[in-house]
Order: sequence, then C-alpha cells, then structure tokens
Amino acid sequence: MPILVILVIVSFSLYIFYKIRSFMAKGPAERHWITAKGRMALGSFVGIFGVNQLFLMPNTTAYIVSAIFIIVGVLCLYTGFKAYKFHLPHAAAEVEAYKKG
Repeated sequence: MPILVILVIVSFSLYIFYKIRSFMAKGPAERHWITAKGRMALGSFVGIFGVNQLFLMPNTTAYIVSAIFIIVGVLCLYTGFKAYKFHLPHAAAEVEAYKKG
C-alpha cells in the first residue's frame, strides 16, 4: 500500500530530523524533550513498517515478525509520549531561562 510506504518514509525522516536536532539543543531538558519526540517518530516507523509487512508477505513468519514490530513500535510510541509529557514543562522553563539570561 503506497500510503504506508509514504508514512514509513515520513516517520523515518522525522526520526533523523529530531536526532540531529537533539545534538543542537542548548540544555539537557530540551535535549531530552527532543529525544522523546524522536523516540515517538521511531516507534511510528517501526509500527507502520510492521503493518506494511502484513500486506507484502502474507505467511506465518511474516505475521509473527510483523506482530513483534508492531508491539515494539507501540511500546516505543508509549514511552516516547510519556517522556515527552514529563520533559515538556522542564524544557519550556529552560528555554525561558535562556531567553532571560
């Protein structure tokens, strides 16, 4: 399915973008916040890749591998979202401190 291929490419591109952007972050809280966004992009990449494999090769082995990819992707999305919510206020306070001083 072409839409899944496009989503895989977009999510992997976002992961690379956030990975590079995390190296340019000024403070540790901002770095953790950007890394959490990258983790969510990586989780969506792995999960969507697993869903795409379900449609490409319909056999038992592909179903097992796809299920593992989807589970890992969902777990990565979940942990990334929890980290994003945790680090967001700290990163915002850190950015405000950099603007003031």
